[in-house]
Parts: sequence; structure tokens; C-alpha cells
Amino acid sequence: MKSVIQSPVEPGFVQNPYPFYDKARAHGDLVYWEDYNMVAAVSHGAVQALLKDRRFGRETPAELKRPGPAHLAAWLVTEENSLLETEAPRHTRIRALVMRAFTSRAIAALEPSIHDLSHQLIDRFPKGPFDLLDAYCTQVPVITICRLLGVPEEVSPDLLHWSHAMVAMYQAGRTRQTEDAAETAARDFTAFLSAYIEQRRTDPRDDLITRLISAEEDGDKLSHEELIAICILLLNAGHEATVHSLGNGVKTILQQGLDPMSFELDGLIEEILRYDPPLHMFTRYAYEDVDLFGHSFKRGDEVALLLGAANRDPEVWSDPNHFDPTRPIVTNTSFGGGIHFCVGAPLARLEMRIALKALFNRCPHLRLSAEPEYSDTYHFHGLTRLMVQV
Repeated sequence: MKSVIQSPVEPGFVQNPYPFYDKARAHGDLVYWEDYNMVAAVSHGAVQALLKDRRFGRETPAELKRPGPAHLAAWLVTEENSLLETEAPRHTRIRALVMRAFTSRAIAALEPSIHDLSHQLIDRFPKGPFDLLDAYCTQVPVITICRLLGVPEEVSPDLLHWSHAMVAMYQAGRTRQTEDAAETAARDFTAFLSAYIEQRRTDPRDDLITRLISAEEDGDKLSHEELIAICILLLNAGHEATVHSLGNGVKTILQQGLDPMSFELDGLIEEILRYDPPLHMFTRYAYEDVDLFGHSFKRGDEVALLLGAANRDPEVWSDPNHFDPTRPIVTNTSFGGGIHFCVGAPLARLEMRIALKALFNRCPHLRLSAEPEYSDTYHFHGLTRLMVQV
């Protein structure tokens, strides 16, 4: 297996990781990424296989688990109860209960609200240059999540602050300052949600928190800690993905001078997700000794699945470094796969469909007013800001 070296915080990589992915993929399905001290899957075939192989999973093997540091106690509780970090049978139980509340009907019912919100936000656009990421791409998903959960929209700035602080724990270059901020955010977010959950127990409404409280399968219900973790995950994972899918997509469209409304909308959305996804790496543990793609994994080995590399595999997409919304839709890896396929994917696609259509119908002359730059937040991949003018 070929060893590769690439710092995830090197400025050139932060702005454009795809040349590194191309070079790594040329060595085969797997490479050893020295900066992370782990094997990395870089081909579409390898990433898809490892996402779906039940001999691998997110949960740390029992013999490798260690007590977490005291200064991260609240953050660790949310992690331990997160759908993203558990495996069967607990994952199966939690996901089944969540899906009873987070139904396709509930998502579809949000369509008029998202449509109205998109147009209201566009009505407020200034005449001069402004940051579309802050004014639009962020507001659509975070306000939608507030409405879905049933919490006041006025708290969205607090939710955003807590979310940014908590997801920073997954980024390269994490420091003690990052950890302290995440712990404070986890405590505050948990306290806020606890109050709302107790309120909904005595005053049920037509919202997701109420439906999660009442969700039941074979006499089983979500624990208080699981309820909080699910709500936090829906905000953290849900809004981060949609914000940067929208931002990265609009950036690409404007840079290439395309008329997005000349393309079939589903094809445009899938190409945005494929071409420049918001999440580039997802790690898993081997749960047994496994021989795959010419490598012998041992139980406890961690493997990095490079979603951004998989989505540009020339074995699957012709001319993969070219943005082409007319290409045939092939399943990309942007929402993961297997039992951890993103539960919020239908909502994210709905938000993108409505928000993009409203934006480019209302602002046909939208243009960049400054060169966009990506944030130093790998393994996420999103812009710092998106300065535009209508």
C-alpha cells in the first residue's frame, strides 16, 4: 500500500483538496495517510463497500474505549447517545424510533414554509455586496430546523453558536480551546433542550420534539439523553450539511457562469452534492480481522473513508473534475451509506430544491463580488463567506 503525506491544514489543500485525492486514487483503492496514521479509502468502490460492510462501524470497540476527560463530560454524553456514533442493536432501536417521528409526511409538510422563508430572506437582500452564506444559505436550514423541532426562531443565533462550537471537535487542528468551547456549548444546548422537552411533555404540540417524545416501538421509547442527542444531531449535522451544500453549489454555478434554471433541478442538486460535498471524511473501526482491497485490517483498526475523493472517481463518472448537471445520476457518497445513511437527506434535498430555485428565479443577475475562500475546517469543506451582489 502506498503511503501519502498531506497536511489537512495546508492552505492549498484547504482551498482545493481534489488534486491530492486524484494522486492518492492513482495508487489504488486504499492508501496510508501518514498525517492521520490510518488507512484511507479513496475510490468510489472502496468507500461504498466500507460504508455498507457491517464488519466496520462508528462505535469504538470495547477494548479500545477509555474514560473521557472530565473537562468534556457534557459533550461526551451527547456523543455517546448520538445516532451517528452507535451501532446495532442500539443504533437499530434509536433509528427506528426516530423514523417514527421524522417521517416523509412531516418533511413534505415543511415545503410551503421553506418556500415562504426563502422568498422572505431574498426580500431582505441589500443592493450592495453582502455575504450570501450568512444572509441565505445559513438561514434557510437553521430556521427550518427551529420550526421542525418547535423551538422559537429567535434562538437560532444561539443554536448556530452551539452547533459551530460542537462540530469544531471533528476538525483538524483541534485544541484545548476548541474543547472548552464545545463543552460549554454542549452544556448550554442540553439545558435549553431539556427545558423544551419537559415543556412538551405537559404541553404537546405538532412538532418533532413532541413526536420524538411519543415515538414508541415494542413498548420502548427514547431516553431523555437520547432525545437531546437526536435534537442536537439534527441541528449540527443537518444544518452544517445544507449550509455548505448550498454555499459550495452557488459558488460553483457563479464561477462557471451557468444558468442553473436551464438544468433539470434533481440533476443539478445531485451534481452539486457530488462535485463539492460539505463533508469529506468519515471514519470507521474494523470489528474483526478483514481482508479487503489487498489490505488486511485487524480488529480495532480505524479507516478513513474519503467521501470527497470517492465522488470524483473516473471509474464511475466521466471527466469527474468537470461540473456537469446533465450527467446521468449515479449514487454519490455525500450522505454516507449503509445503516448510517443520513436520516436528514430528504430534508436537505428539499431545502436545496426550494432555496436554489427561489434564489436564481428572483436573482437572475446574481454575481460574485469577491473571490470565495474555504474555511480551514477539514474534514468539513465549506466557505468562510460568499460575497455576492444581486
